[in-house]
Amino acid sequence: MDIINLQGIRVHNLKNISLELPRNHLIVITGVSGSGKSSLAFDTIYAEGQRRYVESLSAYARQFLERMDKPDVDSISGIPPAIAIEQKNRVRNARSTVGTTTEIDDYLRLLFARIGTTYCERCRQPVRKDSVASIQDWLFSLPERTRFLVTFPLPQDFRGLEDLVSLKDTLIGKGFQRVLIGDDILELPSWEGLGVGSEERRFLNAQPTPSPSQEGNVRDILVVVDRLMLKQADRQRIADALETAYQEGNGRLAVCVLEEDTEQVTKPLRPLTFRRYRFSRAFECANCGIQYAEPEPRMFSFNNPFGACPECHGFGDKMTWNLDLIIPNWKKSIRDGAILPWNTPKSRGILRQLERIAPKYGFTLDTPIEQLTPPQRAFLIEGNAEFIGILPFFAMLEEQKYKMHVRVFMSKFRGYTTCPVCKGSRLKPAAGFVRIGGKTIYEVARMTVADACRFFATLPLSDFERGVAEKLLDELRNRLQYLLDVGLDYLTLNRLSRTLSGGEMQRIHLATSLGTSLVGSLYVLDEPSIGLHPRDNARLIELLKTLRDKGNTVIVVEHDLEMMRESDFLVDLGPQAGEQGGEVVFAGATRDLFTQSGVASLTGQYLRGEQAIPLPVSRRIPTEACLRLEGASEHNLKGIDATFPLGLFVCVTGVSGSGKSTLISDLLYPALKGERRPGNGFAALHGREQIADVILVDQSPIGRTPRSNPVTYMSAFDDIRKLFAATRLAQMRGYTAGTFSFNVAGGRCDVCEGNGLIEVDMQFLADVYLTCDACNGKRYKRDVLDVLWNGLTIHDALNLTVDDAVARFEGQRSLLNKLKTLQAVGLGYLRLGQPATTLSGGEAQRLKLAEQLADKRKQRTLYLFDEPTTGLHLADIARLLDCFRKLLDRGHSLIVIEHNLDVIKCADYLIDLGPDGGDRGGRIVAYGTPEAVAQVAASHTGRYLQAYSSQMRTKDLTLFHDQSL
Repeated sequence: MDIINLQGIRVHNLKNISLELPRNHLIVITGVSGSGKSSLAFDTIYAEGQRRYVESLSAYARQFLERMDKPDVDSISGIPPAIAIEQKNRVRNARSTVGTTTEIDDYLRLLFARIGTTYCERCRQPVRKDSVASIQDWLFSLPERTRFLVTFPLPQDFRGLEDLVSLKDTLIGKGFQRVLIGDDILELPSWEGLGVGSEERRFLNAQPTPSPSQEGNVRDILVVVDRLMLKQADRQRIADALETAYQEGNGRLAVCVLEEDTEQVTKPLRPLTFRRYRFSRAFECANCGIQYAEPEPRMFSFNNPFGACPECHGFGDKMTWNLDLIIPNWKKSIRDGAILPWNTPKSRGILRQLERIAPKYGFTLDTPIEQLTPPQRAFLIEGNAEFIGILPFFAMLEEQKYKMHVRVFMSKFRGYTTCPVCKGSRLKPAAGFVRIGGKTIYEVARMTVADACRFFATLPLSDFERGVAEKLLDELRNRLQYLLDVGLDYLTLNRLSRTLSGGEMQRIHLATSLGTSLVGSLYVLDEPSIGLHPRDNARLIELLKTLRDKGNTVIVVEHDLEMMRESDFLVDLGPQAGEQGGEVVFAGATRDLFTQSGVASLTGQYLRGEQAIPLPVSRRIPTEACLRLEGASEHNLKGIDATFPLGLFVCVTGVSGSGKSTLISDLLYPALKGERRPGNGFAALHGREQIADVILVDQSPIGRTPRSNPVTYMSAFDDIRKLFAATRLAQMRGYTAGTFSFNVAGGRCDVCEGNGLIEVDMQFLADVYLTCDACNGKRYKRDVLDVLWNGLTIHDALNLTVDDAVARFEGQRSLLNKLKTLQAVGLGYLRLGQPATTLSGGEAQRLKLAEQLADKRKQRTLYLFDEPTTGLHLADIARLLDCFRKLLDRGHSLIVIEHNLDVIKCADYLIDLGPDGGDRGGRIVAYGTPEAVAQVAASHTGRYLQAYSSQMRTKDLTLFHDQSL
C-alpha cells in the first residue's frame, strides 16, 4: 500500500478528520500552536504504530495492551512500524554520553580491541605476542646471508657465575655448547671449574638488566641455540631453532644479528658486535619483561567493571572538596575573605594563628591567593605541624558530621572534581597503553565530532589492519558524518547526554536512526530545526531527505518555512487553536499551496509572502545603563568581554555550539544571582546594582507529575477551588477549598492520588501512564464531583480550555487576569488541568512568561529567555513579540538566545558569537543593531540577515564592532 489511510480521527481537539498521507515522502504537519499537530502526529499516527509494534512482543508486554488507550479513530491502514524522535531529553544517567547514545563508543571499543597497538609504559615500545612465523617474516626482511644467533635468556632468578656453573652441565646435556656474554661467545665445554679469565668472570658475575631499547647492547647472558646465515634453504632450520629457543626460554628468545662486513665470511671478525632483538610469546614488553592485558572490547568500556576506573567506578569524577567553592575568588586576599569557610566567627582563631606564622613562609593575610607560590599554597591547603590547613580543617569537621548544621555547612564546599587516578578518562590505566594512529581511546573521545571525522578519514593503516577494521571504520565514519550533517560538529564524543538540549538530543537520535539504515519505517519528528542556526538548516533538510530516499516515511511537525518549502507533502491544521482548531485547512503536495492563493491557510499566506512579521517602527537606543561581563572563559568561551545594554531587547545569536547558552545560562545568570563569583569562569561583573532582579525563563518542565498543570502554576486554581467551596452543597457537606485540591488527601482519588493516571513500569520499554480505574481519570472522589458551579463539576472546570474558561468565568476578576495572560502568550488552547508532563519545552517556557506578565509589581527586572520561539507558528511569534514589548514598556530588560531570523530582525541590539561552534567558536564576531551585524562578512547570522536588508534602515548601522578573527 502506497498511502497511510486515516479515517475519523477524534483525538483531543481533532474534529473527526480524515487524511491520506503518501508513504516514502517527507511530510510536514504545521499550523498555529494548539491546532492539533502533535495530536495527529504523535498521539494518533505514532501511538497506533507503537501499539501494533508492541503486539508483536512478549506476553509480558502484551498483558498491558488491553489497558492501553487506543487512538480515537475509525480506522488506520497502511501504517509502517513507527519511531518517534521527540524534542525532549529524558536522559539522567551520568554514564550516558554522545558516544554511547550514537553507538560510536561500541565501534570504538571494537576498533581498539582489534587493531590497537599496546605500548610499554616504561620504554614506549610496541607490545605484541611474537610467533615463530612472525619472527621468520621479520628475519627474511633482512638482507640475505645476514649472520645471526638464535638464543634464549637464562631464568629470571639467575644470579650470576655460581648459577651459570651449576647450569653448565644441564645446558651441555641438552646440546647447548655456547653462551653469549655481551658481544663475546664463550664455549661451555672449555670451562674447567672456574677457569675463566677476569673479564669473563666480570661478565658472568654481572646481573642481567633490562635492555633500555630494542637494540640495546647490555652485558647479559644468552644461551645460543644455533648460529645461522639467512638463506631460504634454511627456513625450516630457522623455524626449529626459534621453536627450541621459545621452549627453553619459557616463551622468550632473542635474535642477535651480527654486524659485519658481509664479504669477509671466512673468519670471524674481532671484536664481534651483535644487535639484539627480543621476542616473547606472552603479551609483554620483550625489552622490559612487563606483562600487559591483551586488548578486548570490555577493557575500553567504563560501563563494565573490567574496564572502569576502580577509583571513580567509571564516572570520571569524584565528590570531594572543591577548592573553587572554598576559594571562589583567587584574586582576593585571606583578610578580604578569600577562604569562604573561614569567614565565620568560629574561625577567627585560625586566622589569628595564620597571621602570626604566615610571614615565616613568605606571605601575609593581605597577599592575594593567586600570588602565592606553589609551596605557600600547599602549606595553606594541606597544613603542617604548625598550622591546620584547609583540608585538615574539613577532615576535623568530618568527625562532627553527626550534627545537622555541620553537614549543611560542609555540603556548600563539596563538588565533583576530576578523578585523580584516571584523569577523567573513566577507564583503567591499561586502556591508556593502547593506541591507534598515536591516540588513545580517551583522546579520541575528547575530540569534537568534526575533529573525529578528520582523524578517521586520514587514519594510516597497514593492509592487515585495513582488512580487519574496514567495516568498523565505515560504520564509525558514517555515524560521525550523520552527526556532522545534523549540525552537531561541535559536540565532543564524551559529552554527557544529560547536558544536551532537547533539540540536540533529537538530532542525535535522528543521526542514530540514519546509522541503523532501517527501511520501510515511519519516523515522526518534533521540530528538529529547533536549536539550529539557519546555516545548519539546509544540512538537516538534506538528512531528512536521505532518510526518505532509503525507503522511509518521514513526518515532521514543523514551523520553519524553509523546511516546509522543501517538503513533498504538507498538512496545515487550524484554522485557530484549541476548540477553534483541529480541522484540515490544507493537505496536498507542497507546491500546490503556492498556487492556491484562495485557500484560507495562514501558513500558506506566510509561505507565499502575503503575510510577514514586520520590523519594529523604531529601535530602542542604548543608554549608559548596562551589564558588563569580563573575561568569560567557561567551556569554549575565549575570555570575552560582553556588554549587555539594559532596557533593550537584546538578542544573543550564533551558530549551534558557539557559546550562547554558556555565556547567558552558565555564566551571566549565576553571576547575577550570586551563585558564581569572579574568578570562577569570569573575571568581573559590572552593573548588577542597576537591576532589581533577574529571572531565567527556560524550557525546563514546570513540574514532573501529572498533578502539576497550568492553573496550579499560575496560582489560578486557588480562585477556582474557592468558587466551588462557596457553593451551597459544598458548605452543607463541610467541604473547604482544600477538599477540591488533588495535591492533598481528602477529596482526591485515593487510588491515583489525584493524578488521574497510574504509572506502569514497563522495564525494557518507556513507562506507560494508564487511566485510573477508580476515578476514570477524573482525579476526585464521586461525592466531590456532585458539587456543581454554574453546571460544572471540578473535573469539568479543569477540562476547559483557557479560551473557554475566559467565557465561563466571566466576572471573576482575579481569575480572569491570570487566564487572559495565558491567552496573550498564545496558550489559549491549553486545558486548565492539562498535566505538566504533556507540555512541550516551548509551552512550559511561555507559561513562565505568562506568570511574569501577570505580576505587574516587579520593577527593573532582567529576563533571560532561551529560544522562546520553540513550538511557535509565525503568527504566534508576532504575539510573543508583543509580550516582549509589554515587558520592555514596563521598564524591564530582555536578553534572548535565538536563531529565528524574524525575532532577530526585531531586536534592538545583537551580540553575535562564533564564528563557528566548539573550539572554533566562543568569540564575539559582531555586536550592534541587526542592520550593522548584517554587514559583517565573518558573521553567519549577518549573512542570513542580509535577506532583510531591503527592509532594514541604513541609518541604524551604528553600535557596530567587529572582533572577527
